Amino acid sequence: MANFYSSATNENVNLSAKVIRDLARELKNLDDSPPEDIKVYVNEENFSNVTADIEGPHGTPYEGGVFRMKLILSNDFPQTPPKGYFVTRIFHPNIAKNGEICVNTLKKDWKPTLGLRHVLLVVRCLLIEPFPESALNEEAGKMLMEDYEGYAKHARLMTSIHAMKPKPKSKVPIAESTSVNAVSTDDAHTPLMHNSANKDNTLDNSLCVGISDTVATTSPTAKKPKGELTSAKSLVDKRKMDVRKKSLKRL
Repeated sequence: MANFYSSATNENVNLSAKVIRDLARELKNLDDSPPEDIKVYVNEENFSNVTADIEGPHGTPYEGGVFRMKLILSNDFPQTPPKGYFVTRIFHPNIAKNGEICVNTLKKDWKPTLGLRHVLLVVRCLLIEPFPESALNEEAGKMLMEDYEGYAKHARLMTSIHAMKPKPKSKVPIAESTSVNAVSTDDAHTPLMHNSANKDNTLDNSLCVGISDTVATTSPTAKKPKGELTSAKSLVDKRKMDVRKKSLKRL
């Protein structure tokens, strides 16, 4: 599939100077005043390769999708019609599995006076009203005539898979992210004894004693003099006594 489009779009086409001028004028007009729900992309290096995005018409199985198509102009354009292809996969009676578009405007009904705008509008109308009688995708054409609900369901599924625009992911601003991380870091370094206060602002005795004893007995530093250990033990005993007093007062 990719090779097919690559060989078609990379073909060098020798268009006359007049045709190039006319194309440039029409492409500028399409850019300034685009057709409804159609966006044309101009390749200034190769006017023979016209790309357009068509939004799926409202009320059709293609609604909500964006379908990319190409018009490839031959050497003798506009005497011969352009060839139309859908790059985005789509389930449609008049669009083959390789993307080729079957519509009379690009075949027997083509006239040199018809412009690219007319072609694009016809292709968009094809999404609104398919013609299963001249189907390139026989499966889609048969389903459209015999089981429209099944056809519409399959077409919607293909649209949701291949033609929907990806939703932008929500991002947390850098400043906000930094702020959140800073808060988390501070919390991680907050003394656990202070974090163990309950709703009444009274400390959980067992937790506080356990943490104090652990800090006193597992410190990686060298052994402290006996006086310092006695002082630390007195501080712990005082804290225990303060907690008990507070508990008695609440009673």
